[in-house]
Amino acid sequence: MNKLVVEVVDAYDLMPKDDQGSSSPFVEVEFDGQRQRTQTKHKDLNPSWHESLVFDINQPGDLEYKTIDVTVYNDREGNHGHHRNFLGRVKISGASVPSSESGSSVQHYPLDKRGLFSNIKGEIALKLYQVRDELPREQVQRAAPASAVAENEETGRFQESQFNETPFQEIKGGRVQESQFQETPFQEINNVNNFAEEIKVEEKKKKKNEPEVRTFHSIGKEPEVRTFHSVGTGTGGPPPAPPPMKEKPPAVEIRADFAKAAAPAASVMHMQMPRQNPDYLLVETRPPVAARLRYRGGDKTLTTYDLVEQMHYLYVNVVKAKDLPVMDMSGSLDPYVEVKLGNYKGQTKHLEKNQNPVWHQIFAFSKERVQSNLLEVVVKDKDFGKDDFVGKIVFDVMEIPLRVPPDSPLAPQWYRLADKKGDKAKGEIMLAVWMGTQADESFPEAWHSDAHNISHSNLANTRSKVYFSPKLYYLRVHVMEAQDLVPHDKGRLPDPYVKVVLGNQIRPTKVIQRTIHPVWDEQLLFVASEPFEDYIIISVDDRIGPGKDEILGRAMIPVREVPQRLETGKPPDPRWFNLLKHSKAEEEGEKKKEKFSSKILLLIFLEAGYHVLDESTHFSSDLQPSSKFLRKQSIGILELGILSAKNLQPMKMKDGKLTDAYCVAKYGNKWVRTRTLLDTLYPRWNEQYTWEVHDPCTVITIGVFDNSHTNGSKDDARDQRIGKVRVRLSTLEIDRVYTHYYPLLVLTPGGLKKNGELQLALRFTCTAWVNMVAQYGRPLLPKMHYVQPIPVMNIDWLRHQAMQIVAARLQRAEPPLRREVVEYMLDVDYHMWSLRRSKANFNRIMSLLSGVTAICKWFNDICYWRNPITTCLTKTSSTYGCSAFTSGSYTPR
Repeated sequence: MNKLVVEVVDAYDLMPKDDQGSSSPFVEVEFDGQRQRTQTKHKDLNPSWHESLVFDINQPGDLEYKTIDVTVYNDREGNHGHHRNFLGRVKISGASVPSSESGSSVQHYPLDKRGLFSNIKGEIALKLYQVRDELPREQVQRAAPASAVAENEETGRFQESQFNETPFQEIKGGRVQESQFQETPFQEINNVNNFAEEIKVEEKKKKKNEPEVRTFHSIGKEPEVRTFHSVGTGTGGPPPAPPPMKEKPPAVEIRADFAKAAAPAASVMHMQMPRQNPDYLLVETRPPVAARLRYRGGDKTLTTYDLVEQMHYLYVNVVKAKDLPVMDMSGSLDPYVEVKLGNYKGQTKHLEKNQNPVWHQIFAFSKERVQSNLLEVVVKDKDFGKDDFVGKIVFDVMEIPLRVPPDSPLAPQWYRLADKKGDKAKGEIMLAVWMGTQADESFPEAWHSDAHNISHSNLANTRSKVYFSPKLYYLRVHVMEAQDLVPHDKGRLPDPYVKVVLGNQIRPTKVIQRTIHPVWDEQLLFVASEPFEDYIIISVDDRIGPGKDEILGRAMIPVREVPQRLETGKPPDPRWFNLLKHSKAEEEGEKKKEKFSSKILLLIFLEAGYHVLDESTHFSSDLQPSSKFLRKQSIGILELGILSAKNLQPMKMKDGKLTDAYCVAKYGNKWVRTRTLLDTLYPRWNEQYTWEVHDPCTVITIGVFDNSHTNGSKDDARDQRIGKVRVRLSTLEIDRVYTHYYPLLVLTPGGLKKNGELQLALRFTCTAWVNMVAQYGRPLLPKMHYVQPIPVMNIDWLRHQAMQIVAARLQRAEPPLRREVVEYMLDVDYHMWSLRRSKANFNRIMSLLSGVTAICKWFNDICYWRNPITTCLTKTSSTYGCSAFTSGSYTPR
């Protein structure tokens, strides 16, 4: 029989019910005719219980059709609920209960009313999951050897079939007493030391009476099961035969002193392997997303956002008003609109001296936080003291229509304002009110109820947006030669060199000694971006001394006039450019007189056949060339659902807050940013995005950050990094939905640190099988990277310049995607030296030379007789060859 565990964590902002302005709450949970309650927390409006209530599941298949009723009461006299007040309730469907504790998380539920006139507020945090009636996995791992537990990760549960058939059997090899499972069969044994001590006592008793018997399974043979006795049947009958196993079971010995025990000679013990930290592993989840429900007979209409949980919102679009009455003695009106739903309210900007204001402001209220049946839209006049009431409109939440995309937006309507008594007042307001989901096009621009304390100036920093990186090209400047250079000092020959500047990129050539007709013949590479607004500045300088140069001439070339080269064909012809003097007066004079000037021969063109690397080559998300005519065809669609996060680190503890978390995902040239959820360690975004895929050997990167621009901070404040996740597309199956919790790991000087877990949903859909199969027969990078490879010493410098261009361009967006975010996503410090990376590279080199090392070791063993048989055979063959050669029987060819 399975069990349902309801862990009552805490609650906050409960309604006071006694005369002292407080309450003594307790929680009562009812499921399938079973009822249990928690302890009473006296005089606490924000109680914390952390109690687990266990219920029997009689029919596991019917769980999804049953309801879990959670009710919060106020214990008026402390006598176990005989006199109690209602504080709120929550009804949870059994279909949303995870099948294991690993797939569950703490969820916050708003307390609902019992009736129309109930005065309720607050939320309650619960954690629900199921447990099976079997030996808990944690106990098996504590009692079994490390080698057995390591193999259990591969073969499944520790002899799960045996425990499923006889869950209370006694194992003679290392005795696990029946009473332990009968008393607490569904609870984790927290005291590991007591569990080990009981096993030691049993072993000591056993040593006195009989010789020690151990249970081992030899490799390559069928498992041998010894002395199993069914509980309650005596020892008269034979034990039940174990079910056939598809895989070889691990060697298991349930003992507390397994590290000291020696195995018999006939048995083979597995080597104890180090286990990976379970906190750093992926955890598969089963969220109620439409992509899974559709295959199980769920709602087939939920296809727009099918990788995330559907979240319903109440949208209010405040458009404008007209004919508002004058409220001040001066004959003016400064109107604004207040939208109120329960304890949540939002305000538009106030417009000074305007009786026909226009706002165009959208508000969104989460359905989970709806605590009232009435929506009030109030028009007020901004004043120095108390704001004046102008008029209001009241809507019944139950009567608000539901809009489902791809329906067109709801048309706003004019509503007559009413006074406080409900009578008609002067003025009208244009509104649109509807119920929708996060798939609504108004969702990104709406002012959400959880951000009602944010000012208008900081609101843009909390919204979800999509960004695109600029299109990048490699610019090749081939500096050939110059003629007729004129130094400032006529009595000496110049030591010229060329300096090429493009934006923030500066590259010099080598210095040529003592000549006025220098020949450099050097190629310099730069990164250029569309639109081509920059100029290429070519200056010829004379090296007079250390740190002292003089400009001999300068040329400025617009990038938009530079030709492009698509493939490995013939580049454009070089051109001679005039070198103008540095001063403006001389330049103007030269333009008028057209007198003689020095010249420089340059070959400049844009390389459109390369892919400009702006991220690490190991985690690249785009391998397309710059020219759209050379790009690969699409092979599929990548869909990403950013669901939620849990156990995030509090990043604003010194400010009295928790974390204002948002996510950024990057694939190809498309960046997405979710909205910021304020002051929570368990954010739920449930936003879905798509990308076009051109190559399966690419990686998508998702980062989590703390927003530092939500409370009026300075512009130089930096968003703090929490962690990032990378997923390689070649590891995804076609049309399969992956939902996991990914650990957010950050490498710090003190070691690896986990800052929380991010829940994602991924799906890769192939739309062109022929193109996808053909990709595996083509090189990874464009053709130019192999025909004319870029020097290794230039790759890191060019990548750094490309990253700087992308960061500068995205920082100019509104809201900006800040430089620290772009640098973290693109691994700006990846080129720096790392001891960890050096060790990994050393291990790779050693594994490459492992064959040579093995041959040398084999030859050394022969020389020192460590392998006598091989040594004898080698000496015999060599002796026979020498004797045959000396006797003349050896005839060379």
